[in-house]
Parts: sequence; structure tokens; C-alpha cells
Amino acid sequence: MGIRIRQLREKKEFSQEYLANICDIPKNQIGRIERAEINTTIKTIVKIANALEIEPKELFNFKS
Repeated sequence: MGIRIRQLREKKEFSQEYLANICDIPKNQIGRIERAEINTTIKTIVKIANALEIEPKELFNFKS
């Protein structure tokens, strides 16, 4: 899922810092999620999906 978040973030041309600010979470947390160093909550997944203007389920679409 972290790779998918990174792909979608980069497609939107968002920096990790910008995404973190929109989501109101620490920048280092975005990096750690993208590198699969930590698990995250559904609440954070929803925040990230909303910031990326997608449905949360799209974060689990690994075919793209």
C-alpha cells in the first residue's frame, strides 16, 4: 500500500510534506507509511485518500 500511496502522491505532484500538511499528520509518518516501516490506521488511510481525492479502496488497487 505504501508504494501505491507514493505513486498517487507523485502523480498529483504532491511532496510528502504537502500531503502530510493536508492530512494533519507528521511528514515522517508519510515517509514511513510509503516505505512500509509502519502500519497505519483506517482513519489515516481515509485522510490520505481524501487528500489525494480518491476513494480509500483505490489505495489497495495494486494493478495500476
